[in-house]
Amino acid sequence: MPANAGTTKELTLGHSPDPDDAFMFYGLARGKLDSGRWAFKHVLQDIQTLNDRALRGELDITAISIHAYPYVADKYALTSCGGSMGDGYGPMVVAREPMAVEDLRGLTIAVPGEMTTAFLALNLLLGKETFKHNVVMFDEILESVAQGKADAGLIIHEGQLTYQQHKLNKIVDLGEWWQSTTDLPLPLGGNCIRRDLGSEPMIEVAGILKRSIEYSLAHRSEAVDYALNYARDMGKELADEFVGMYVNKWTIDYGEVGRRAIRELLSRGAEIGMVPPVGEIDFVG
Repeated sequence: MPANAGTTKELTLGHSPDPDDAFMFYGLARGKLDSGRWAFKHVLQDIQTLNDRALRGELDITAISIHAYPYVADKYALTSCGGSMGDGYGPMVVAREPMAVEDLRGLTIAVPGEMTTAFLALNLLLGKETFKHNVVMFDEILESVAQGKADAGLIIHEGQLTYQQHKLNKIVDLGEWWQSTTDLPLPLGGNCIRRDLGSEPMIEVAGILKRSIEYSLAHRSEAVDYALNYARDMGKELADEFVGMYVNKWTIDYGEVGRRAIRELLSRGAEIGMVPPVGEIDFVG
């Protein structure tokens, strides 16, 4: 039904203010594709805030940490598109001085949120409650570590490409560790959609999200230009590299390998008491 027929329904769409999410939703944000009877109100907030809002069921569609999904599975289903997968790379732990991974135990680590997948992966690596942590906004972690406010920092988003500008050392790449352990990509984030929209609308909206991702990939240069509005400390070349890391074949559809990676991560998380058992996972689209 055409959007001007008087039946347009507005949906809230939450995502992070970072280059890969901005790139994904360029087509929707700039009206580059027909969204039919749906209009989208973009809500840009950091991933920990979006995780918290998902717990309360506040947004119709939202980016979410895979770590957080078991807590909201009663309200939301994951869409098959929109995933951020670390294929041999991912969140990193950095520090002012080089050290062994084992030396992180007992230290204070600045983390971007307790429900981020990065935090879950770090606990899987080091063991639950073997380190102290402070929650710091993701874009302030590098400076926090550089200034000595924390012994180490767990960095996500573009910090993975810019940490050396702060004269910091990589201690471990959690995506690299996860792949060496499981032979799977590390499923970091995804999009989820409210179940109470109904089955057909959920599928319809998931299709629109997928078309937005495909549009951006097909019009990469202009979509990266748009994403630069959300790129801290990055020029276009670095922003394009970052986008390529997290908007790719996995983002169009998890595929069976991506689905298996999500199940494995959440199963291991449940084993150490970090998440409740999630049971069968629904994927829309």
